[in-house]
Amino acid sequence: MHYDSTNLREIAFSMGATYFGIADLSPAHEAILAQGGEEVASYPYAISVGITLQHSLVDGIADHHNKIAITNYRYMAYDAVNLRLDQITLALAGMLHSTGYRNFPVPVAQTVDSINHLAVFSNKMAASLAGLGWIGKSCLLVTPQNGPRVRFATVLTNAPLEPTGHLMETRCGDCRDCADICPAGAIKGVNFRPEDPRSVRLDAAACSRYFDEREKELGLRVCGLCLYVCPHGKMASSRLQ
Repeated sequence: MHYDSTNLREIAFSMGATYFGIADLSPAHEAILAQGGEEVASYPYAISVGITLQHSLVDGIADHHNKIAITNYRYMAYDAVNLRLDQITLALAGMLHSTGYRNFPVPVAQTVDSINHLAVFSNKMAASLAGLGWIGKSCLLVTPQNGPRVRFATVLTNAPLEPTGHLMETRCGDCRDCADICPAGAIKGVNFRPEDPRSVRLDAAACSRYFDEREKELGLRVCGLCLYVCPHGKMASSRLQ
């Protein structure tokens, strides 16, 4: 019998989430084990929650040297959203704990492997397995509704949840906008395939070095141009009055 996720969904949306999905992690078990170890890989399901970023904040970073726009984006579309997502995952973890299930809330922004620039678990992987979008050439999770202009967080659990979806086919096609705009040359313009390592699509070290340069220039580790330029996100922004 599946665990009724209605209360979990209601908690997430009441706290500001705009996306909610449940993933069966079994197809990615070996990748999860390699990245996070046995404890992280012991959880069979993931709850993925996302918050849509304000399009005006994302569109503002088109001028990549406008310090006001870049600073506003960093704090309001990154730091503030990350904090809200961590609060949501803690609340969901608390609900699962109160009903007797193990869980592991994954921090939104955390690097545990500074050499390979990896977190303990991929929030984008959970969102993609939950059917909320596809992994783009930028390695961002691209949603049909808002493109990559969404940040995601995850709660791992052993609660027997019913998955909400499965991997979507990529809709990036021949588009290379994210690769062409990348100032670090880190994005290689290659479509996602589950069997490929991330390095096929992204030079994470080059991306990190560019963030170091931005920190020296602006006092902030921030970029976001690949997120801004994606046509799927731009289409969502154009629908606003």
